[in-house]
Amino acid sequence: MEGIDAIKINFNPEQLTLLNICLAFLMFGVALDIRLDDFQKIFRRPKAPLTGLVSQLLLLPILTILLAMYFNPPASIALGMVLIAVCPGGNVSNFAVHLADANAALSVILTSVTTLSAIIITPLAFGFWSEWLPATEALRQSISVDAAKMVYTIIQLVFVPLMLGMWINYRFPAFSQKIQRPVRWLSIIIFFSFVIFAMIGNYDNIVQHVGKVFIIVLVHNTAALLLGFWFARSMRLPMPDVRAISIETGIQNSGLGLILIFNFFGGLGGMAMIAAWWGIWHLISGFSVAMWFKYRAARQAAA
Repeated sequence: MEGIDAIKINFNPEQLTLLNICLAFLMFGVALDIRLDDFQKIFRRPKAPLTGLVSQLLLLPILTILLAMYFNPPASIALGMVLIAVCPGGNVSNFAVHLADANAALSVILTSVTTLSAIIITPLAFGFWSEWLPATEALRQSISVDAAKMVYTIIQLVFVPLMLGMWINYRFPAFSQKIQRPVRWLSIIIFFSFVIFAMIGNYDNIVQHVGKVFIIVLVHNTAALLLGFWFARSMRLPMPDVRAISIETGIQNSGLGLILIFNFFGGLGGMAMIAAWWGIWHLISGFSVAMWFKYRAARQAAA
């Protein structure tokens, strides 16, 4: 391996445990906004949720493979792009959709379904889609990923805190609503502060390769937002649904991606840089798009 493929961003066991706890707290914050009746809405009005799920679970990975073939990046970066594409929706997507005056209920449904299904879908989808990148074969063979252990890790760090958060939301709804926003922002601040601090020790490597990562994430994320928008438009959905699906497709849970990279891929440099920069960039792009959607909605309402 050469260049960015040879870089390892490693944590010692204590740091990795702390990072895992940060993600679990992040997932707990997501769960405080999930209700059981959200899932019933899929069966009552399935068109919009199914459109969003197809956009995120099928079309986004296909788009990612095409972009990876076009850019032909180092193997670790290509694998990072695929891993991000098969992660569930990001925890800030619901807030961004709310800011956009879009369909927040639809956003919650999509985040809930993709997050809960990540237990199985993320490991299987990564294994399936990464095989479409022949240039990554040598790197994939050099890293041994135990799918069963990955599922077990996702159950611990995603499913358990989700169930706890949903139980608190069901049992103590007033308390849950009161702590939702503080928990969400605290979890984001803790997670990104920790990741940035942990990467300071790899500053030279990051500076050397950040140009490659910046352009790829910029194009990848922009294409994901546009994909969700135009696919939902082609399905003739109402504009609030279109805006929600666009944001959901463009905001991915890069935190889960980083956890998997550090737990199962040895902190592989290209993968870690893609996931870390995506996590920062999708906040900028997601909220920028949300404010643009809000502006457009206000203009249309006033017309």
